[in-house]
Amino acid sequence: MPHIVIIAGEASGDQLGRGLIEALRQRFPDAQFEGITGSQMRSAGCDSWADYEQLAVMGLFEVIRHLPRLLRLKKTLENRLRQDPPDVLIGIDAPDFNLRLEKFARGIGIPTVHYVCPSVWAWRSGRVKTIREACDLVLCLLPFEQEFVAKHGVNAIFTGHPLADEIQAVEDKQPVRAQFGLDEKPVVALLPGSRVGELNRMGDVFLEAAGLLRQYLPDVQFVSAAASQQTADIFTQQCREAGLEDAVKIVMGQSRQVMAAADVILLASGTATLEAMLMLRPMVVAYKIAPLTAWLVRVTRLINIRYFSMPNLLAERELVPEFLQEQVTGEALGKAVLKLLQEQKQNDDLVQQFRALGSLLRKSASDQAASAVADLLISRTVKEPDAR
Repeated sequence: MPHIVIIAGEASGDQLGRGLIEALRQRFPDAQFEGITGSQMRSAGCDSWADYEQLAVMGLFEVIRHLPRLLRLKKTLENRLRQDPPDVLIGIDAPDFNLRLEKFARGIGIPTVHYVCPSVWAWRSGRVKTIREACDLVLCLLPFEQEFVAKHGVNAIFTGHPLADEIQAVEDKQPVRAQFGLDEKPVVALLPGSRVGELNRMGDVFLEAAGLLRQYLPDVQFVSAAASQQTADIFTQQCREAGLEDAVKIVMGQSRQVMAAADVILLASGTATLEAMLMLRPMVVAYKIAPLTAWLVRVTRLINIRYFSMPNLLAERELVPEFLQEQVTGEALGKAVLKLLQEQKQNDDLVQQFRALGSLLRKSASDQAASAVADLLISRTVKEPDAR
């Protein structure tokens, strides 16, 4: 009966963990799972040591005030691993925390897996040395990740992306529009981010873009999905201050339904760009980070990529318009969205390219990941029959 510890670092990791646990149970029905979890992993039968929210800290400087608590948590987990060593430790995302924990675990003889390759191909590439030291296996969601880390001596496989297995494109917009009280006139989805910090940095700018669009297309409709009541309240207040309270329909959750209803999506960079691509919706992508973090990134030249949205990264060229930091203005975003609304031929071509990229990622990712973990467990059992 394998004893498997999984450490998830945020909501997306909780979702990945659930899929992995379900796929592993098909191979090891009596396996024992425990670790840092969210509701999805718990529903899959993983015993919880703590909730993932303890690890969900963003930004280079933002993490400093949480550092003492994170160090205490790491020490607690190290003690658990030492006292009751699992057959494998799986860290899901949260690389700054999990790679350190995995390095400790590997040092005391516990096999380690890191699920979701850290973005070493994009920034802080020096971390690949830490990955090599910390991980017996890295599970990559994107094809170019495996190629990059393999060149640096890291054992890695490309699993495909679970979202590509999960998300089905909605071809007919009208039924979902009806759910939100929208008609056949143009619809733009406004998704300035699921976190309060993102909303504070970009909500007002997105609404400036919406105001510009109304000048050119008076009948344009706007819809937005809020991740929580707190972000809904903040964005509602921003709409009120922009004079657009009656123009933007805000719904709780349902971000994919909101995407499905849209002709064009204006959104913050992140996993949502992959979701929009899989939904086959044209998009304009914006990204702003905290000013101090942005300054440090520029000074140290930590970032070494040309693109940051998922469609462009996968295609290795600009499929969709991107705007970064000072480029994120209401005028620039509004004009980019307007251009997409007016160029149907370009959008048709874009949709076909989105289909091809989605097919590349659709590989039954959870099953692929579980097979790789199972192979690691079996190989370790064969090599070390008397271990623990």
